[in-house]
Amino acid sequence: MKSAPVITLSDSERRSLESWSRGRSTQARRVLRAKIVLMAAEGKTNQAIAAELRTSKPTVGRWRSRFARLRVAGIEKDAPRPGRTPAVSAKTVDLIVRKTTQEKPEAATHWSTRTMAKAVGVSKDTVQRIWAAHGLKPHLVKTFKVSNDPQFAEKLEDVVGLYLSPPEHALVLSCDEKTQIQALDRTQKGLPIHLGRCGTMTHDYKRNGTTTLFAALAVAEGKVIGTCMQKHRHQEWIKFLKLIDEETPPELDLHLIVDNYATHKHPKVQAWLKRHKRFHIHFTPTSSSWLNLVERWFREITDKRIRRGTFRSVEQLIQAIIEYIDHNNQMPRPFVWTAKANEILAKVQRARKTLEKTQSV
Repeated sequence: MKSAPVITLSDSERRSLESWSRGRSTQARRVLRAKIVLMAAEGKTNQAIAAELRTSKPTVGRWRSRFARLRVAGIEKDAPRPGRTPAVSAKTVDLIVRKTTQEKPEAATHWSTRTMAKAVGVSKDTVQRIWAAHGLKPHLVKTFKVSNDPQFAEKLEDVVGLYLSPPEHALVLSCDEKTQIQALDRTQKGLPIHLGRCGTMTHDYKRNGTTTLFAALAVAEGKVIGTCMQKHRHQEWIKFLKLIDEETPPELDLHLIVDNYATHKHPKVQAWLKRHKRFHIHFTPTSSSWLNLVERWFREITDKRIRRGTFRSVEQLIQAIIEYIDHNNQMPRPFVWTAKANEILAKVQRARKTLEKTQSV
């Protein structure tokens, strides 16, 4: 008959085991193992230890033997288990990952769990687990556009320089138009938010006309100069420039950040700017609306006031927009720009290299 190993403890081992056996925050399985070893060190048999600790004799024998071989480290963690053989081979996993990232299904733009499962011969749940393990989400796509403006670097450094180090005795204004804002009225009254239920609104609507919001965001303080007009031609842009001129201190220079919309470069606009020397126009690179901070404010007003609004006329829509601007200006909050020009340029360069590699394949 095989005899149980004799356990002899050093002082440091005994202190560790006694601490674990009394520890209130120690895992229960570690407490049990510590008690087994301490009682074994007292010379007790496995059967006596099992009876006293209300566990099985094989459990006592396993951890007694494991301590005899590996000492304290042997009972700190669970013994390794072989585990079952994977139901899906590594070859199948590699095939699913390769097809997901490098191929497209027949007559479709992207894979679903069912189309992939049918193509490979596994269950859709298996496909889902493999996609989750590899961070693959074929059903999602993000939009992007890398600017091809030949003066991208110069314009970027100019605009970012205004954000990070604005000139003295001047206002930096981020300006743009939010066009074709629709006055939408729902066909039925929605239900309010309730415990356990979100608010509701009908999917269909009635169009009651549109307006265009002209806005200038004061970068340093977050206040907005805004107005609504029916159209967004150069005539309306000049009217908005006059409004900015009226509502800003006359002793300050004005640095306006605008996009490359043709209206902003119209000859009559250029002539007006020559007569008003305190206006300085800074153009963002093409396809770089993200560089204009007022776009971030446009998202705020869209999410918080326009998208879920109900407007039976354009006048109601304009009133709601003006009220939002007035409320914003009572407690303005600036959008702080932190990215440096060299960091953005490096990121754009990486994107261009990636695109070049993709196009050359």
